[in-house]
Amino acid sequence: MVNDTNINERQKDILKQIIKSGSVSRGQIATEFSKITAVRDLKGLVELKLIRPVGGGRSTQYILVEKNPHLYYLDKIDYFTNDLDLRGAQTSFNQKIFKNIGPLFSAEEIKQLQKQATGFSQRGKNLDKTIYKRELERFIIEFAWKSSQIEGNTYDLLETETLIKQRQEAVGHSHEEAIMILNHKDAFDSIIKNKQDFKTLNFSDILQLHNLLTKGLEIGAGIRSQPVAITGTLYRPSQGKIELKTAVRQTIKLINQTEFPPAKALLAASFIAYIQPFNDGNKRTARNLANAILLAYDYFPLSYRAVDVNDYRRAMIIFYEQNNLYHLKQMFVEQLDFSRNNYFRT
Repeated sequence: MVNDTNINERQKDILKQIIKSGSVSRGQIATEFSKITAVRDLKGLVELKLIRPVGGGRSTQYILVEKNPHLYYLDKIDYFTNDLDLRGAQTSFNQKIFKNIGPLFSAEEIKQLQKQATGFSQRGKNLDKTIYKRELERFIIEFAWKSSQIEGNTYDLLETETLIKQRQEAVGHSHEEAIMILNHKDAFDSIIKNKQDFKTLNFSDILQLHNLLTKGLEIGAGIRSQPVAITGTLYRPSQGKIELKTAVRQTIKLINQTEFPPAKALLAASFIAYIQPFNDGNKRTARNLANAILLAYDYFPLSYRAVDVNDYRRAMIIFYEQNNLYHLKQMFVEQLDFSRNNYFRT
C-alpha cells in the first residue's frame, strides 16, 4: 500500500501533471527541477508502480500505470487539508458510475491475488475441529469488534470477546453497543451457513443481511424513505425510495456481472455504503456483504483488525466525494493478505 508520506511534493505535482495531460517527459520535469532531481523523482514513482516509462532515450514519456480514473492515486493528506467546502466534492449521487466504474483489478493483479489465495475451506479441513472452531470464533470476535468500532462502538477487543463468548455485557457501555456486536456474530454465523447463496446476489440477500445487523436497534427495516446526512462530508445520497431501490438493483447487476470475486466484494463494500439505501447500518451491511461474497468463492473474509478507523472513514469519504476507489482498494487488498496470513493457520 502506498503511504502518502512516501511521496514528496514534487512527485505529487508530477502525478497531477500526468493525470491532466496524459503523459510527461523527463525534460518537462527538468525545466522545473534539476535533471538529477527529476530522474530521482520519476524513478521513485516507477518503483511505487504509480507510473511507467514508454519509449526510450530522450523521447521517453511517463504515463500512469493505472488506466481506470476511479483508481488514480489521490493524496489523502492533501485532500483533507482542504476545508470541507473547498474540496471540490461531488455533493450528490453519481448515476453514471455504474457504466463508468471499469475494471477494478488489472490482469497482473488478478494473477497475483489468485496465486496468493489459499482456499478458506481447505484451510478449515486441514485443522483439528476444535482448533477450527476456536479460530472461527477468534475471527468473528475481531471482525465484530473492528466493524462495530468503525461505527463508533466503544467496546474494546477483550470486552467484545467476553460479550460474544459469555454473553456478558461490559460495564460502562450501552446495551445498544452490545446488541450491535452480537448482531455481527449472528450475521456472520448466517453467512457461514448460507455462503453459497451469495454467489449470485438478489435484492432479498441484502435486505435480510441488513435486518440481522440492525435487529433490536430501533432502525427501520427496508429501504429508507427519508433523507440522510453523513458526518464529515457535503455528499448527500439520493432520497427517493424508487431511486434507491433502482441503485441497489444496479449494484446487484454490476456485482453479478463481475467475474473476479475480490472485485465483486470490493464493489459491494463500496457501493452499498455510497448509496446509503437504509436509515442506518449501511457500511456494516456493506462490509458483511463483501465478506459473504468472498466466502462464497472460497476467499478469506476481512476482519479489518489492522485497519485504522479514521483511515477507513477518509477512504470512504474520498469515494463519496470523488468516486475515487484508490485508498479503499489498497486497504481491501492489504486486508485480504492480512486475513490469509493471520487466520486458520496450519
